[in-house]
Amino acid sequence: MLVVQHHEHLARPWVAWAVLVVMSGWTVLTTYAYARPAWRTWRLLTADLAVAFGCLFATGLAATPYYLTQSPPLSSYWFAGAALSASVIWGRRGAATVALAYGFADIALRVVMDADVTAATVRGVVLLLLACLAVGYMARVAEQAEERFTQAVTLEARIREREQLARSIHDSVLQVLALVRRRGEEIGGEAAELGRTAGEQEVRLRSLLTNGLGAVVPSGPDGGAGPDLPVDLRDPLRRLESVRVSVSAPATPVLLPGRTAAELAAAVAAALDNVERHCPPGTRAWVLVEDEEHAVTVTVRDDGPGMPPGRVEEACAQGRLGVAQSILGRIRDLGGTTGLYSEPGEGTEIEMAVPRS
Repeated sequence: MLVVQHHEHLARPWVAWAVLVVMSGWTVLTTYAYARPAWRTWRLLTADLAVAFGCLFATGLAATPYYLTQSPPLSSYWFAGAALSASVIWGRRGAATVALAYGFADIALRVVMDADVTAATVRGVVLLLLACLAVGYMARVAEQAEERFTQAVTLEARIREREQLARSIHDSVLQVLALVRRRGEEIGGEAAELGRTAGEQEVRLRSLLTNGLGAVVPSGPDGGAGPDLPVDLRDPLRRLESVRVSVSAPATPVLLPGRTAAELAAAVAAALDNVERHCPPGTRAWVLVEDEEHAVTVTVRDDGPGMPPGRVEEACAQGRLGVAQSILGRIRDLGGTTGLYSEPGEGTEIEMAVPRS
């Protein structure tokens, strides 16, 4: 419409009409191409921008300097399509770069043609920049929403699959293990040991069915969690449960860096190993996980005979460094603190706190 309205100010009208034909054909082509996700790449966008800038500079061949005082360049409004495509594919920074490049190209064109740079030129660049930033932001939000929706659908499918598996196992394996445990305790002897083993497997299997889903966390290049990637501390601690060891943890994931979670779980395992080796058979232990704002605290408590004062220092002097290195040393290296409380006849409690940072 602007070409027709200001036709008398065109130096070469046929060039202007050729540019309009190219713009129309390219619009049809890119509409089809951008609709196909496989083609929506930087290569297509680069070609789109090259055509848009080419049509913009073609104004120098088609129009007179006076034309630019009455109307914008031939592809000014049409150029917004390529700029908005850049905001979707390259994000806000890429979109801002394209918008500023358009402003520079428009001003350069007017300087070369000896045309005035009007206030409308600046307003057009500012409006294009704002539109690109808004579309780029909304595109990023939409992409994140789609990723979260996909994770939610996957998580729901895993929960349903786990529930079906849990029902099947509960009706068969768990009932058999529970029966073996009860009968072994009744018979005694070697059957009691078999019953105890069956009971441990029953507890672990129940824990797996109840808490085995875990948190969806990123993985490293090899598929496992890297040393700095978040890991749900509940997962390694749940594997320590048995007939005589109970683990209580929050219902929500307790995320820590991979190395921190591994070292903390190893310290808990060392504390439980001490209970197994130094306490009478049948001693029970409890592991409590507290997820606080700035730190994670894990407490291991048992109902064993306890330790007399100075027992840890005495063991260190004798060269027995189990508690000092496996527990206290690990937590100290993580920048945390350890508290050991024990009295003869009242059991032992070890409190391990590590900072999140």
